[in-house]
Amino acid sequence: MRTGHCTPAESLVAGLNALPGKQAHPEQVRQLLSYLELLVQWNASYNLTAVRDPLEMVSRHLLDSLSVLPWVRGEHLLDAGTGAGLPGIPLAILQPELSVTLLDSTGKKIRFLRQVKRRLVLENIRPVQARLESWQVQKMPNCIISRALSNLTGFVEASRHLAARDTMLLAMKGKYPETELEALPDWTEVHSVEKLQVPGLQEDRHLVIMSVNKFS
Repeated sequence: MRTGHCTPAESLVAGLNALPGKQAHPEQVRQLLSYLELLVQWNASYNLTAVRDPLEMVSRHLLDSLSVLPWVRGEHLLDAGTGAGLPGIPLAILQPELSVTLLDSTGKKIRFLRQVKRRLVLENIRPVQARLESWQVQKMPNCIISRALSNLTGFVEASRHLAARDTMLLAMKGKYPETELEALPDWTEVHSVEKLQVPGLQEDRHLVIMSVNKFS
C-alpha cells in the first residue's frame, strides 16, 4: 500500500498529530488502518467510494472525518447517509465513549459496516439500514452529522423529526455554502460555519452547525 514517498500509515500518523484536540492511541491508529484496509478490499467489488488510492483515502476520508471531532458533543451521534461509514467510524474509533448510529438505505453498505464492526470489534457503532426521513427513534441523538447529503435544506428537513431542541445538526461541506445557507427554512438556526483544516487536503472544507425549532 505504498504510494509516493510515504505509506498510508505514515501519512495517517502525521495527519493525526497535526489535527487539533485529542491524540490517537496506538490501538486507535491500528483500528483506523484496519478500517482503511477493509475499505480498500471491499471497494474493489462494491464501489463504496470513488477514491481508489489508499493514500488519498487517508486525507479525503479518515482525516477529513476526524477534523470535525472538536464539534461532536454528547453521548449519541447519528451519521446520516453514512455510506462507507464516514465520518461515523473514524469518530467512533477516536471517541470510544460515543455511541454512533450509522444510517444508510443501501444494503451493500450496511453489510460492509457490519463486517467492520465485527473485524474491528467496535461495540459503539450500530449499522442501520433505513432512510433518514422515515427512521424513528425513542431517544433523540445529541448530534446528527452528514457528509454526503446534497444540500442543507434537504438535510434539516429530513432530520427535523429526529432533533430535540438541543440536538446539533452538523453538515460537512466543501466551499462555503452561501447560497444554501440563504435558502434554509426560517425554523433553522445556524450557530456557526467552521472552516475545517484537513492535513494533506488542499481543498476548502467547512462544517455548518445548526439546530431546528420544531415548534415554529
